[in-house]
Amino acid sequence: MTAGITAAMANTMLDTIATPMAFVKLHTGDPGSAGTSNASSVTTRPALAWASAASGSKAGNGTLPSWTSWAGTNGEIVTHVSFWSASTAGTFAGSAALAASQTLNTGNTFSLTAVTATATPLAA
Repeated sequence: MTAGITAAMANTMLDTIATPMAFVKLHTGDPGSAGTSNASSVTTRPALAWASAASGSKAGNGTLPSWTSWAGTNGEIVTHVSFWSASTAGTFAGSAALAASQTLNTGNTFSLTAVTATATPLAA
């Protein structure tokens, strides 16, 4: 028996919820259901451009978000990101945990090296 959604439906869902442009905010813990908990001391939200979804997956396309010359709290540990519709205010779209937490010190540069959203399970 096959269970799950089709790749075409997964692609449609991903293209709907992860709009072509998103803005990424850093967090020191789970952002919570509104995306406002555990906010980083750095509030800048750089842009993330998404590629179109394919095979139930959607990846960041082109330049990925980067925070240069860290001017936030020295020694801050970043664990999560949240995705927004605007660089300030806007609508919270979702969040994700980093693959590994990052300790940031004054003057550091922090860049996301990959951002992928996946819808599963896909029907086989």
